[in-house]
Parts: sequence; structure tokens; C-alpha cells
Amino acid sequence: MPDIETLIQQMTLEEKAALCTGASAWSTTPIERLGVPELIVSDGPHGLRRVPNNHSMGETSLPSTAFPTASCLASTWDVDLIHKVGQAIGEEARALKVNVVLGPSNNMKRTPLCGRNFEYFSEDPFLSGQLATHYINGVQSQGVGTSLKHFAANNQEYQRFSISAAVDERTLHEIYLRAFEMAVKEAKPWTVMCAYNQLNGTFCSEHRWLLQDTLKDAWGFEGFVVSDWGAVHDRVASLKGALDLEMPGPRDRRVEAVIDAVQDGALDESILNESVRRILRIVFKAAETRGGGTFDADQHHALARSVAADGMVLLKNNGVLPLRDVNHIAVIGRSAQAAHFQGGGSSHINPTRIDIPFVELKKLAGNAELTYCAGYPADAGFHQDLIDESVALAKTADVALLFISLPAYKESEGYDRPDLDLTAQQVALIKAVTAVQPKTVVVLNNGSAVTVSDWIDGTAAVLEAWMMGQAGGGALADVLFGKVNPSGKLSETFPISLSDTPAYLNFPGGAGEVRYGEGLFIGYRYYDMKGVPVAFPFGYGGSYTTFAYSAPKLSATSIRDVDGVTVSVDVTNTGSVAGKEIVQVYVHDRKASLVRPVKELKGFAKVALQPGETKTVSIPLDFRAFAFYHTGYHQWITEDGEFDILVGASSADIRGTATLILRSTLELPCILNRDSTISEWLAYKPAAPVFMPVYEDLKSRMAKTFGSADGSESVGMDIDTFMMDMPMLSLLEFQQSSLAVPAEELAADMLRQVRSQAPV
Repeated sequence: MPDIETLIQQMTLEEKAALCTGASAWSTTPIERLGVPELIVSDGPHGLRRVPNNHSMGETSLPSTAFPTASCLASTWDVDLIHKVGQAIGEEARALKVNVVLGPSNNMKRTPLCGRNFEYFSEDPFLSGQLATHYINGVQSQGVGTSLKHFAANNQEYQRFSISAAVDERTLHEIYLRAFEMAVKEAKPWTVMCAYNQLNGTFCSEHRWLLQDTLKDAWGFEGFVVSDWGAVHDRVASLKGALDLEMPGPRDRRVEAVIDAVQDGALDESILNESVRRILRIVFKAAETRGGGTFDADQHHALARSVAADGMVLLKNNGVLPLRDVNHIAVIGRSAQAAHFQGGGSSHINPTRIDIPFVELKKLAGNAELTYCAGYPADAGFHQDLIDESVALAKTADVALLFISLPAYKESEGYDRPDLDLTAQQVALIKAVTAVQPKTVVVLNNGSAVTVSDWIDGTAAVLEAWMMGQAGGGALADVLFGKVNPSGKLSETFPISLSDTPAYLNFPGGAGEVRYGEGLFIGYRYYDMKGVPVAFPFGYGGSYTTFAYSAPKLSATSIRDVDGVTVSVDVTNTGSVAGKEIVQVYVHDRKASLVRPVKELKGFAKVALQPGETKTVSIPLDFRAFAFYHTGYHQWITEDGEFDILVGASSADIRGTATLILRSTLELPCILNRDSTISEWLAYKPAAPVFMPVYEDLKSRMAKTFGSADGSESVGMDIDTFMMDMPMLSLLEFQQSSLAVPAEELAADMLRQVRSQAPV
């Protein structure tokens, strides 16, 4: 790699400004006289949308493997498998001369209505962060970079180019930044892509607190920040906000604006130099990888098939699956012949091949007869004749397979879903077929949660197959016929109705702002706290076998927060076929100074077991497993106390609990003042020696105030509870007449003593 600082000194102002703006739709500006090559990027994240002409946005892309989309990948809960997918995408990028893959998408599924949810991993930041980390490590192991996106709070398509996401500080750190933080620190993506939207009134492309203070300074991000395509409103303001590269190009007027701003003093050239420095580091890092050649399309197709099968979630099964001893199978639904395997928008892949479900079913069906009818139209129309045809066919069969895909007009990048329902035709079709065929299996193809309550009762089985990638047809056949035992589990909650969802009252916003009024409580955090029943909980998924858990064990029952702890549990396959189980570890804080969710996912592992086999699963928990973000300290903190470690098969199926005593090692600065409440004074450990004598005296005086003169009679109230929310000065002033010194003087003296003992 050449000396970057020497290069910067040799570059003209015009060259620096040009480097920070794209040369085409998919490439950066080369500087030939200095030997600076171009950098080629391509849409992702579940495959490559590499167009032959870098200046084209709409040209048909080169063939590449269309892996399952993120909702399916996430449902595998298999970090090793995600790493392999990343490796394969990296191999294809290298072959197609792509330097940076625009992915993964790591935003939270705040609401199941978001049109781009198929591209996002989960409603849980820990799960999303882990999966994104392993995806990035897989891609970048091939000498190809990634672009972690869309930073940040890009959780809807409605007004996504301009809407301001109003998110409080704690929610932002614990929910919407956490997955990005994990991926940045643990996987070190080459680039991060900013979101279109505003965050608390400032466009993400100009958000210095987000891009500089948080991403680059606090998290140590060393790559460059690139805009989403067309996200820059003011190039000079975005440079000041720490956005390094504007895409797409060319943008001659933007380049000129930067030059003018430097020349007239509106932009310090050191800011421009820093962006140039970051871009050059990645450009030359990418140049170290030799591009071109081929990739093994058959091998990658086989991997896509394996991933799709592992990501499918068995939602219901009364024993009809896996299919055995059937002579006639009625295959109903358009997506059995026209595979619905990817979402619409920028991530749309030109696949190397496509497995047709009906064809793949035939390959594994043996001597069974398969007959087909469409069941529903491609458009939004209602066609009773297709339903009647399906009913007639289902009556003659031993089992009916209903392939139900959510159509593109209801779910795609660019617009949010109007509801969580299947189409009216599809619901009517399911009801009609299940009325005449008790052995009806519904196969779903969709990118996020759907409501099932109005049709699921009549079904024998339901398989969530997601947007399953180009090899999904074969994967479906593998699962339906038992060649693969389904092991996927939901990475998002399936609610009973739209009105039950956490963001229901605040989505999609209006007047240019969407308020994240549910705060920390998205997904299962909300349903747990409110006690709202759901159709299928987070982490849920069935199997063709069963698993038993032993009581969980901890490596220690009393720890310091910095030491961490390991949770171990024995898992046994108690059924008759091999299978995989996903063990999930949740943490419950019994008592905290701030409100916390009932439980939060902090660890997981996937284990493969033969019939009768037992394996010990060990899952580590670190400092962050017990910490929460405190807005008073503006940092993550732990507190002394008891924690329940919950081990389960889903968020609603806890198989065992162990209790841990945690001791915080943090020495926190004093943030108390005279208006801090009594509970805040009591919670701050360095204040105890100073405050406790005063508190006990005040409590005694308060008891006398509300009781008899000598305090002998019951006051009829809990004095401790009564005092907890009173500001310190108010309490002192309440008892001013009985104090030896003025209330303000006493409060000031206590503050001086506490601050003298507090960490700086």
C-alpha cells in the first residue's frame, strides 16, 4: 500500500473533491497520474446485482447466486452458516470484479409493516448484531469489503428520504445502534452506509454526532462512510457531518461546491483530507485483491439450498409432515410454479438458476402423483373459479400443499405494507381447501410476519419458507419429504393482529416526523411487558423430533461484571430422527434503577443431535449482557443485584432458570444535584456514607410530621416509598424548621462531600 499521507500532499484540491464523489453509479473516481484506482461497488446483500456498465442503474445484472433474504438467513440462527454465505458472496464479488458489497442491512424490524423487512435480520439487536458480524467476516475473508447499512433508524419506507425518526437517547443506543455497534467493533466492515432519513431532526448524511462522535470516535470505525444513493442534500454540510463519499456520480456541481467551500474558507481542508484519507485506505486495500475468474455456481446453489432449508420455520404440524405414504398430492398456488424467492428493489438478483418447487417435489415424491392448479391470480383480483378448481383437486388427493406467497404489490422496497394479511383470495382459498381436505399443508413465502388467526385452525401444518432464494424450491422439497428436519426459529414475533404491534399508535408518522413512542419495547420486549398474547413468539420453531433440556448451570453464581459468566445446559434429542435445536439465553434484571424489559436475548447456540444423543451447550455472557444505557452518565452501566439467567427454546418457552449475583465494578462520576430524587441519591454508592445519616434523620422527622408528636403512633403510610420521588432540596425545605442549617446550605455541603469522593 502506498504512503497515504504523501499521496494526499500530492493531490490537488480538485482531485480531493472529485475522489469524495462517485465517478459513476457504481464506482469511485480514479486518479491515474497518482496511481489511484477506481473502487467498484455492487448492490447486495443476499447476492450481487453487478451491472456490466458502471454508469447504468437499471441494466440487467450479471448472473449471481440469489441466496435467501435476511429474514430466512436470520431464522437459521446459525452463525457458521451465515459466515459461509458471506464467503460465497465474497467469492462471487471477486470473480465479478466487485470491491465492496453493499450489505448487510442491519436495521431493526420495528414494525412488521416495513416494506424492506425481508432485507433485515431481526427485531432483536443482539441477534442482528451477531448475524451481521458473521456475514461481514465471511465476505471480507475473501478480500472484498462490505457496507453495513442503513445507518441509522431506517425502519420504514414511508417518506424514507425525508422522515425524521424521533428516538430518545437510551432507545437509540440499546435498540437501534446496538447491532451496528457490535458489527463495527467485532467485524470491522470496510464501509458504513448512511440512511436517507433524518435522525432527531438532522439528516443522517449530515449527522456529525452519529457519523463522527459515535461511529468513528466512540466505536473506532476505520473505514469510510458512504451515502445511500441520493441521500446527500448538501455536499459541504455532509463532509462537515463526517460523510466521506457521496454516491452515485458523477456530480460535477457537488465537486465544485466542495472546491469553492475550501477556497472561501467555509470548509476546512483538513476535513476534506480526512475523508480522502479514509477513502484511499479502502481503495488500496481493495486493490490488493485480484479480481476476475469464475465461481462454482453449482456449489453455491447447493449452499443456498442448505441455508434455505435451515431457515424454514415449522409453525404448525399435526403429524402430516414429513410426507410419507401418499399416492396423490394436490399442489395448489402460483408460487409452486413461479417461485417467490426474493424481494423487489435494489437487492433484486439475476439468479444463476431457479429451482421450481413443483419440479423439485416431483423429484422426491417417488411414485406419488402430483397435480397442480394456480389457486390465485398474479394481481389483486378475486377469482372464484380458481378457488373452485382448487377445491375439486384437493378433494381427490391424499394431501394438499398450498403455496401462498405475499405478492410484490403488497411487499417490496419502496413502500410499506398496508396490513399484515394475505390477499383476500389467498385467505378464501385456504379456508375453502381446508374445509374439504383435513391434510392441508400451507407453505408461506413472505419477508416478514403475517397474521394467521383467520385461517390457521383448519390447516394440518404450516411452514414459513420466507423469500427462500433461488434454491428454495429444492429446500422446500427436502423439508416437506423429511430429507431435512426443519430447525429454523423465528427472528421476529408473529402477532395476532396489527393493532397488537408495538409501533401501531406511532407508525408511520406524519408532518415529517415519526415518533418512536414505544421506546425500548419493540418485538418480544413489548409483548412480554404488556402481557399481549401472540400467534408465534420470537425464537419459536417446530421440528420433526423433540428436545429435552437439563437444568442450566453457571460457571459462577457470584461475579464481577467484567468477569462474565458461562451458561451450560445439556440438550438431548428425545425423538427418533436427527435434528438441530437452537438454545436461547435471556437475562432478567430483578431490580434496576431504570425500567428494563422483562428479559432480553443475550446468547444463543445451534446444536445438531442424533436420536438419543446429548450434548452440552455452553454460552458465554459478558459485561453487556447485564448492562443498560444510562442517559445521566451517557454510557452503558451495570448495577449490583440479582439476575435470572433464563434458558429456553423460545422467548415464551423457558426450560430452566439460574440465578446470578452481579457486582458492578464501575466507578461512575457524580451526576447528583439538589433536584435529584431521594432514590437517585440512594442508588449512587459513593453518596451512601454522606447521605445515609441525613436520610435516616429525615425519615424520622417525616414520620413525626405525619404521626403523633412522639412518633409512637402509626402514620398509616410507607414513609420510605413516600420519600423516594421527592427531590433532595424539596425534602430538606419541607423539614427546614427543624434543621440546624438552611436547606440549601445542607444540600450544597452534601454535594461537595459526595463529589470529592466520586471518580473524575
